[in-house]
Amino acid sequence: MADKGESIKWPKIKLKSKLNVSYLKNHDLFTVENCLTSDESKAFVKIAESLGFTHQGSRGPAYGEAYRDNHRISVNDPVLADSIWQSGLSNLFTDIKIRRKVAVGLNPNIRFYRYGAGQHIGKHIDESADLEDGKRTYYTLLIYLSGGSTKSKSKSSSSKTNDSSSAEPLVGGETVFYGSRNSIVADVAPVEGMPLFHIHGDKCMSSMFSVLMLFLHEEH
Repeated sequence: MADKGESIKWPKIKLKSKLNVSYLKNHDLFTVENCLTSDESKAFVKIAESLGFTHQGSRGPAYGEAYRDNHRISVNDPVLADSIWQSGLSNLFTDIKIRRKVAVGLNPNIRFYRYGAGQHIGKHIDESADLEDGKRTYYTLLIYLSGGSTKSKSKSSSSKTNDSSSAEPLVGGETVFYGSRNSIVADVAPVEGMPLFHIHGDKCMSSMFSVLMLFLHEEH
């Protein structure tokens, strides 16, 4: 389902003045605590469920495509993109420049993904996208709308998963990032309301999402 958004009344996102950042691989991969409150996350889940998801699959690696089995909604909404950007995330990019370019906002092409038991996306690389007015995306932004209330799990730490924003406890849902020689750079467990930024394009690490999570996905 594409190009929804203009008539949707999205939840209001409060400005967060102090956001804690955890760098998993310097500025190439980092998470942000509590960008969305639990109420905000649940409100997004409720609206997404009301819109209805469409199953998304692929032919798989044998055809040069990453394995894909999930449900999604796609919207094109500049107002929602700006609301997310102005929630406090814009302040995180004050000192980050890529090829002398500074961050000015988020791609309005926003996707909601839903995963059931056993569903996942296989290892893949996110490409940069050219937008209007000479803009180009350099990061992928994931915002987990369900998950535990503790810190995300990475290569060197562990996390206990609590109840998700849905009726059933969330099990799994880690996003795994791979570096050279198939080494694991980070294994990030979903935390409700937590954004994750990872660089994409020619510097992208390959990543894989797996099992039972619902999150908002956006390209920065």
